[in-house]
Amino acid sequence: MASIRARRGKLFVDFRYMNMRCRETTNLTDTPANRKKLAKIIEKMEAEITLGIFDYAAYFPKSERAQELTALADRAEACISRNPTFKQFSEIWYEEKKIEWRPSYQDKVQTILDKYLLPEFGNKAVHAIKKTDLLAFRSALAKVRYGKDAQSSLSVARINEIMVPLRMILQEAADRYEFQMPYKNIKTLKQSRPDVNPFTLTELWLFLKHVRADYKAYYTTRFFTGMRTSEIDGLKWDCVDFDRREIRIRGALVNGEMGPTKTLGSQREIAMSQLVYNALQDQKSVTYGKSEFVFCNSQGNPLEYRNVNRRIWKPTLALLGLKHRRAYQTRHTAATLWLAAGENPEWIARQMGHSSTEMLFRVYSRYVPDVTRQDGSAIDNLLLASKEKLIDASNGSETKGLTTNAQTDKETSQ
Repeated sequence: MASIRARRGKLFVDFRYMNMRCRETTNLTDTPANRKKLAKIIEKMEAEITLGIFDYAAYFPKSERAQELTALADRAEACISRNPTFKQFSEIWYEEKKIEWRPSYQDKVQTILDKYLLPEFGNKAVHAIKKTDLLAFRSALAKVRYGKDAQSSLSVARINEIMVPLRMILQEAADRYEFQMPYKNIKTLKQSRPDVNPFTLTELWLFLKHVRADYKAYYTTRFFTGMRTSEIDGLKWDCVDFDRREIRIRGALVNGEMGPTKTLGSQREIAMSQLVYNALQDQKSVTYGKSEFVFCNSQGNPLEYRNVNRRIWKPTLALLGLKHRRAYQTRHTAATLWLAAGENPEWIARQMGHSSTEMLFRVYSRYVPDVTRQDGSAIDNLLLASKEKLIDASNGSETKGLTTNAQTDKETSQ
């Protein structure tokens, strides 16, 4: 039962709601008349709580807990109701699923919900959403304009990203409330090939020769390990094993915070080439014992990739007259170099953190000739070797024939 208390001359209400103790201060001074007035308000509150129609924010609009408790009430109603709104069910779904995701992906999904899905579907009963609604929504996304003078539009990849949580929410709701899944036979929009623009060997050596000296080890490691930006920026010394000559990928730095890797398969061991071994030995003399991170700033904190791109990556490309590209291209470069060198594709996939070689061949194989500049040389070498064996075999037969004939002539003459 709620009670009326006083603090610093003001009345406040002490009550329970959603199995939580709540205390809210009022603007009423502590007088008998105000206590009587507040008692009537409390009586109404308790009746509404009992009936399940209590609106916390209506009684305490300035309360810091109003939004939190309103959301809890909505989720509780959705759990009981057989016909929750999309907003109500999406909150349940998000709370249940977020434990499976990295913090960065939690933020991404929450942004998609707040910016796109809830404004469109929030107040609709989740079971009432039809396939036509989904197709119309996707078409509308293609018409969204943003940026300076509204010249930019959402990419196909971004539209597909937005549709993924929508499909997941509807699938879970359909399973839970036993209605027909509306997101059926809606194909993912076709995307253009990934932006893969690896460095040639000439460009790579040119970059490493001219990049700022204190970042040479950093970029050498990037170019020859294929590590993602989040992986190398989050690399710690306890994951560098010089004896085994390997780098253990066990975490990633995203938005300044350490977290799990992109996928479970991304946890892997990367073999150190001699170049990487030497680069990390050089780096050890700079940061080992001063920071847990292999690559860090002067305060020992991990690098902030936007800052590095702005101060180091982009200026170096511009200085050398090289085509501007994302720093992620260092990962693509490593893959194409390994392929060009004839490394085992399964080994390469493990180094990259891929679950299979499918992505390796689909994304990178077409760039191998651009790295080696020896298009078709493999088949030429194969044919040449085969031809030489054939000639050797023929010469051997001829020699054997001559020897046999000479021996026969000798025996005849005797």
